Amino acid sequence: MASPSQSTPRDAAGLPADAVPIVPVRTVAVFPGAVVPLSIGREASIAAAQEAMRTGHKIAILAQRDPKADAPTGADLYRIGVLATIIRYVTVPDGSHHLVCQGEGRFRLTEMLLEAPFLAARIEQISEPTATGPEIEARVTLLKERAIQALELLPQAPPELKAMIASIESASRLADVLMSFLDAPPEQKQLELETIDLKERLDLVLRLLAHRVEVLKITKDVGEQTQVALAERQREAVLREQLRQLQKELGEGEGVGEGELDELDKAITSSGLPAPVEEHARKELRRLRRLSEASPESAVTRTYLETLVALPWSRLDAEDIDIERARRVLDEDHFGLTKVKRRILEYLAVRKLNPQGRSPILCLVGPPGVGKTSLGQSIARALGLKFVRVSLGGLHDEAEIRGHRRTYVGALPGNIIQSLRKAGTRNPVCMLDEIDKLGASHRGDPSAALLEVLDPEQNSTFHDNYVDHPFDLSRVLFIATANMLDTIPLPLRDRMELIELTGYTEEEKLEIAKRYLVGRQLRANGVDAGQVGISDATLLRLIREYTREAGCRGLERQIGALVRAAAVQIAEGSRRSVAFDAKDLEEVLGPARFESEVASRTSVPGVATGLAWTPVGGDILFIESARLPGSGRLILTGQLGEVMKESAETAFSLVKSLASQLTIDARVFASSDIHVHVPAGAIPKDGPSAGVAMFVSLASLLTRAAVRPDVAMTGEISLRGLVLPVGGIKEKTIAAARAGIRRVILPARNRRDLEDIPASTRSLLEFVWVEHVEEALQAALGPATAQRAEPLAASAM
Repeated sequence: MASPSQSTPRDAAGLPADAVPIVPVRTVAVFPGAVVPLSIGREASIAAAQEAMRTGHKIAILAQRDPKADAPTGADLYRIGVLATIIRYVTVPDGSHHLVCQGEGRFRLTEMLLEAPFLAARIEQISEPTATGPEIEARVTLLKERAIQALELLPQAPPELKAMIASIESASRLADVLMSFLDAPPEQKQLELETIDLKERLDLVLRLLAHRVEVLKITKDVGEQTQVALAERQREAVLREQLRQLQKELGEGEGVGEGELDELDKAITSSGLPAPVEEHARKELRRLRRLSEASPESAVTRTYLETLVALPWSRLDAEDIDIERARRVLDEDHFGLTKVKRRILEYLAVRKLNPQGRSPILCLVGPPGVGKTSLGQSIARALGLKFVRVSLGGLHDEAEIRGHRRTYVGALPGNIIQSLRKAGTRNPVCMLDEIDKLGASHRGDPSAALLEVLDPEQNSTFHDNYVDHPFDLSRVLFIATANMLDTIPLPLRDRMELIELTGYTEEEKLEIAKRYLVGRQLRANGVDAGQVGISDATLLRLIREYTREAGCRGLERQIGALVRAAAVQIAEGSRRSVAFDAKDLEEVLGPARFESEVASRTSVPGVATGLAWTPVGGDILFIESARLPGSGRLILTGQLGEVMKESAETAFSLVKSLASQLTIDARVFASSDIHVHVPAGAIPKDGPSAGVAMFVSLASLLTRAAVRPDVAMTGEISLRGLVLPVGGIKEKTIAAARAGIRRVILPARNRRDLEDIPASTRSLLEFVWVEHVEEALQAALGPATAQRAEPLAASAM
């Protein structure tokens, strides 16, 4: 080939002698040896054809990469085409131009020389392969058989075609001829044209021809079935049934509405998807365009794309952190909870000063009804952010967190991704409610899936199985809630900052009822404060005698019962307004449900009052001991757990070891069985903190000294008589004050928990800090009682 610096012979039009005019085609494919009619209408194509006719040149036929291009350049054309001879050039009266061309051979475009007034280029002709051998012969034989089979399935196929195909000896020529007849997309035909290797070209045509044979077989079967089934119907009904059968068998036919797909295309552009996600979405959209609307895969793909574009990949709400306003909002929504509010304000202050920092995951732990969920709503209101709640109670499927893979029928994203889609922003306040009530099953462990969600170092690339692309959760303000910590796995607990919410005192409940609960129930029942009045004495009696809980849910239900009773009288016209006093409660709510039973139950030896912690707050616990004839056994009842049984055995052994100091006849233990019972036997009980109460109960029984009725105690004991620290001191002391206790015996090493006890509770109680069980016994029985005690004789009952 001549270099640009060398002189090259040119024709009269200035075109180099080795240049060939190019006629671009949109969807028509021309193969070597085939005679093909072409219609040309573009000025450049007409000029190229006329130049070839004038100069006797052959024309280069090249397919366009984009059929929509009206004025293609060299960059818009494939590099391999067919060199053809114009057999005939016809201009019809309507002005259109037609060519009849015969393909001569393949060529490769080497250099573009001219782009106006027509395209011209230097080309390099490609010689056809002449490989032979058993593999080529086998493919040629199979190709002829498939071609003849396809012709037999076609209606009114010319018989000459069979003879013509059977007579072709050149493998290359056979592949090109069959490809020219096949109803294949232009991309497939261009691929065959560019496949120079003979074996690969034959395999390609074989695959396409085999597919076409199967399509023709199914079409024939469907046509026969529909003809028999619908012989008497109208032609339109027949066509519709054929279309339905074809779509059913092939998954082809009319695609999804273009309008919907165009809307999806615009949504992908405007949704701010990350580059890899957008690329994947467009690939799925192209696939969706090829699917039938009746295909199940079409609905799955469309739902997936709609989910992708609906997610807030890049949408962030502006955070307006005003500490003073946040303090005001928290005070408006919640009474008390001083430490909790202080920690939340610290959290918001740090987030304001360092917006890009890793936010800790807060976990609000406390009994039901103390305001954990409403605290999360208050935080969202203080920040001006969206609030979403994900209920985790009872979840036992990992897919609820990570989502299902799209291969499953009815697959959906996990709850985390769905909540963000609902919020429409990447930085909402997301409350993970009841995180302590997750459960594992054969479907996986949801708490393990949450490890990634609640780790600030990992959740920026959270992987949901349905979305199948990393999603950034680092800007979500996660707040978890739990009633207890024991059921939360340690790795998950370690990822969260625990904020404990304890039960309310009577004074706090009274204020909460006056500020929030009464007004809420008045609005809920359609009355106002001028129609229904509830006095402070009424509320206080409700708290003391009709509810016994750490939170305020039961109290609100009782207030609602009062308001509804008043609403009935107002609605029927018998009263215009109703005012409730403490003495009116029996008439509406019935007799009091709770009363102080400490004095009546501890008036005999062998009964001690313990303090217990439960998931719903603190409570008092009675330990009853009795002696009966036997052989020295210790009988334990009351549905006690293993730890509590061991505490009872430790207390019994300790009483035995201190028998001489307590002036107890040691023969009692050999001739009697000791039965220890903890009432409310239907409720499981466990834990070591009842050790002191069990020791005092046994010592009271065996010394015949009754325990003071206004004393309650808690603490773990050792075999040496040491009183060890326990947890839940605040909840236990609040429960003691609520039950009418005036003296509490606590382990000395729990003195550090004194400041956590509300001042109103501290003012009602006398605290006795003990290090040894003897000190606890003296504080529980009292010196005067101890002196009056008569030790049991071995034979006494």
